[in-house]
Amino acid sequence: MITALILGAGCGVGLWALAVWLFPPRPALGAVLKRSTTATAPTPILVTEDTSWATKLGRPFIAPLRALGLPGARLTRELAVIGRPVATHLAEKATLSIAGLLVPVLAHLLLALAGLSLGVEFPIIAGLVLAAAGFVLPDLQARSEAAKLRTGFRHALSAYLDLVWITLAGGAGVDSALNDSVAIGRGWTFVQIRRALDTARLTRTTPWTTLRQLGEELGITELSELAASVSLAGTEGAKVRTSLAAKAATLRTHLLTDAEGEAQAATERMSLPVMALFLGFLAFIAYPALTEVLNGL
Repeated sequence: MITALILGAGCGVGLWALAVWLFPPRPALGAVLKRSTTATAPTPILVTEDTSWATKLGRPFIAPLRALGLPGARLTRELAVIGRPVATHLAEKATLSIAGLLVPVLAHLLLALAGLSLGVEFPIIAGLVLAAAGFVLPDLQARSEAAKLRTGFRHALSAYLDLVWITLAGGAGVDSALNDSVAIGRGWTFVQIRRALDTARLTRTTPWTTLRQLGEELGITELSELAASVSLAGTEGAKVRTSLAAKAATLRTHLLTDAEGEAQAATERMSLPVMALFLGFLAFIAYPALTEVLNGL
């Protein structure tokens, strides 16, 4: 009975996905009107590169997954941070899900050819579990990579803030301080800031506008605060050297606090294997005595 229900549910989901792919739903009238009246968004500063082999295999499943509303707004921002296109991400999810669904079936067929059989339920249950894991794994990986990049960005941003206020203290202007400071640094963070400043120069906009846009795309409020401070210096002539130095010190203190919290959490997690080993040792000692007592009864 359970096997029939699982097979029926899988067949229904497959037919529904095929119907969505063949006849994609039309967008609502309100969404179309909103899209036509909304101002054109600026060109993203973050660059996405399609380097995945799974895109070609999972391309037919991109449209059905988009029709389901995947990925969400938050995950879309995470993908932009790590430079992965949405189509590539959805194709990877589809490819891994199908691979997880088929691997237990193929293993069961190989075992059947060798004269061994684990029953029909095993490949079905294992395939569903692996398919679900393959569907969720790319999301978890994207969030983990984005969190690491944001942490590294904040570390480099604190150094960039120091360079900017030191350059301002030397008598340089706002634009010169921003461009000269970013030319010194190396790494992914300075590449993104340099791209934002180059975008401002090519589009003839203010650098704090593109820095604020980069901060919104990355989800880093400290960069948006830097853009606000620099805009005051560029438009109002305010002295922001002290403010930038305080922001750099505050950012380093915040990062140090986060690092200490992560170290303490890792230390606490290390106690779990010790407790498991201790419980296993107690069970190893108590099992013979418990067996003797039960046999004596």
